[in-house]
Amino acid sequence: MPENDARIEQFRNMAEADPNNELGHFSLGKAYLDSGQTKPAIESFQRVLDLNPNIGKVYQLLATALLKENRKPEAIERLTQGVKIATSRGDVMPKNEMIAMLKELGAAVPESVVSAPQQAVGEGQVQCKRCGRIAKKQASQPFSNAQGKEIYENICADCWRAWIGMGTKVINELRLPLSDPQAQKIFDQHMREFLNL
Repeated sequence: MPENDARIEQFRNMAEADPNNELGHFSLGKAYLDSGQTKPAIESFQRVLDLNPNIGKVYQLLATALLKENRKPEAIERLTQGVKIATSRGDVMPKNEMIAMLKELGAAVPESVVSAPQQAVGEGQVQCKRCGRIAKKQASQPFSNAQGKEIYENICADCWRAWIGMGTKVINELRLPLSDPQAQKIFDQHMREFLNL
């Protein structure tokens, strides 16, 4: 339990230092949810959606927290929104998980999801998993490994630039020495959450 308290404190500091840091609020919400503190988790996830309503996974986590608070109608509303967002962005995993949750709750799956048309991705473009747009591809892979390939194929140039700025904040605010494998793992987790991978 003390480890969870330390994580909550760390992410709370990150979110308070920059109130517009969606990743800080997302991480704080997850830490609250993991420790069973659903009310502050709901507030944190709602703040993320205020900052960026395009992150499908947040709708799923918010609905989970709402259900723990016996707020089923609100959870269904969030899941319905989340399924639409995830569908438009091509986020298959969160979409399928939210559809399963809706069915389990006896709620209808949005009709638009069942018959959603796919927009074609052109040369030099990518269907970005973070912003949901078909946008300009990065000039090259950011890393030469599998993770670099995944980012290159799924994240637009603008969102990658946004991560560079956010990544610097993560390193500074969490005081991560990237030579430490554990710190690198924390950094990678934040990157994946920010990029919605």
